[in-house]
Amino acid sequence: MRWGILSGALWGLDTVVLGIALGLAPFLGAGEASLASALLHDAACALILLIYMGARGRLGDTLAALRTRSGKAVMLAALLGGPFGMSGYLIAINHIGPGYTAIISTFYPAVGTLLAFLLLKERMRPRQIIALLIALTAIVVIGYSSTSDGGGNPVIGVIAALACVVGWGSEAVILAWGMRDEAVDNETALQIRETTSALVYLAVVAPLAGVLGFTFTAVPSFGTGVIALAALAGTASYLFYYTAINTVGASRGMALNISYSAWAVIFAFVLMGTTPTPLQIVCCLVILVFTVLAATPDWKDLRVRR
Repeated sequence: MRWGILSGALWGLDTVVLGIALGLAPFLGAGEASLASALLHDAACALILLIYMGARGRLGDTLAALRTRSGKAVMLAALLGGPFGMSGYLIAINHIGPGYTAIISTFYPAVGTLLAFLLLKERMRPRQIIALLIALTAIVVIGYSSTSDGGGNPVIGVIAALACVVGWGSEAVILAWGMRDEAVDNETALQIRETTSALVYLAVVAPLAGVLGFTFTAVPSFGTGVIALAALAGTASYLFYYTAINTVGASRGMALNISYSAWAVIFAFVLMGTTPTPLQIVCCLVILVFTVLAATPDWKDLRVRR
């Protein structure tokens, strides 16, 4: 369980640091900022993992995993979670604003839990599902308290946000299936995921969206350095997330990961001095408590023993 909690905490840190980067030149006020930052973030993650796996002498394991059926499944998961899901998330922000996007996108664990039940035969007790729904409700309240109109086409925005939900939810389930193969552990799976995502952003998404030139121009900036710091936290978050999926299953791993909504509020206060409202504080506590309950089959295991 600790891996899932750490994944949520570090993804909350990644989110806040990435937000700081987008407030710096050349990203501030640039229409290309969202997709360019997504490309730079995933490219930085891929480079970090290349160095990490190379230092551990495991690049050969990744190449071997790519030749397996499970490795190819992880590549599919990468496309669903990265270019498909994340691009939908960013498009939704542009059209309906970050608040409404957060409300819709946070329901990816609900879709993932259903898919895990249908495809992986994973089971969650009714009280775990209720705990998950309570946590999701608290996340909706936090999102609603910071809603803003994106000024775009609401239909496109909602469709894009739903694409994000499907992409992120199905990514975790496919990963859980792929990592059942001994040749594909959480580290090789993550390197395949981030490398695939970065290459597709670079070769397909960025050229089609017309942000490739802006991205290359932004590389030597201080803002990109901050994105690299966010990517460092994001890489660690993904490592813990994949470990959680591999050890406790897709449903419970996702339930713990969505605690990032609460951690983001905490890190925004620590790093940016953004003071949360009393309602947001209560929601953060609810999220942290009920995501743990949702991921715990037997709540008696949570009792403090002397």
